[in-house]
Amino acid sequence: MKLVVGLGNPGKEYASTRHNIGFMVIDELLNRYSNQEVSKSSFQGDVYKSKSAIFLKPLTYMNLSGKSILKVKNFYKTRQTIVIHDDLDLPFGTLRFKLGGGHGGHNGLKSTDSAITKEYIRVRMGIGRPKNKGEVASFVLSSFSKDEEACLNEWIGKAADAVEAILVSDWENVASLHSIKKSNCLK
Repeated sequence: MKLVVGLGNPGKEYASTRHNIGFMVIDELLNRYSNQEVSKSSFQGDVYKSKSAIFLKPLTYMNLSGKSILKVKNFYKTRQTIVIHDDLDLPFGTLRFKLGGGHGGHNGLKSTDSAITKEYIRVRMGIGRPKNKGEVASFVLSSFSKDEEACLNEWIGKAADAVEAILVSDWENVASLHSIKKSNCLK
C-alpha cells in the first residue's frame, strides 16, 4: 500500500491558496477513487483508504505536517510515500518529480524530512516566486491570479493523472511522461 500526501493548511481561509495545491490534488484524486474515510483524531489529518492507496491531508498546519504523515505511515505500514507540494523554485504550472533532496526552505517538507527521512517521492507543483524575497510568506498564502485560476483545474488534473500512474508504475517512468516544464495555459 502506498501513502499519498497532499500538503496544505486546514481551514476555509487557506482553501484556495498556493500553499494548498497539495490538498487540491488530493481532493481531485478522492473524486476519482472509491474510498472510505478512515480518519482518527490520532492521525491529525483527513485520511481516506482506497484499494490502491491511503490518501492524507494533514491537519497539523504546514509546519508540522510530518507528525501526521508519520502516524499514518506507521499505522498502515505503507511501503512508499508520495508527497504533493507547492514549489517556489518552479514557474507556475510546472510539474516535476523527485526522490529525496533538500527542502528548499519549505516548512512542510522540512517537517516531513525530519519525521520520515527524505526518501519519499515528491510531486513538485511550481507556483512561481514573488518579486520581493521578503514577501514569500504572504505569497504562498495568497490566492492564485485570475489567469492562473483559468489553468488550475487542468493542472490539478494532470498532477492527479501522474499520481495515479505512480501508484501502478515506477515513478521515474511517470516523471518522464508527466513532467510539465512550463504551462501552455498562461499567455
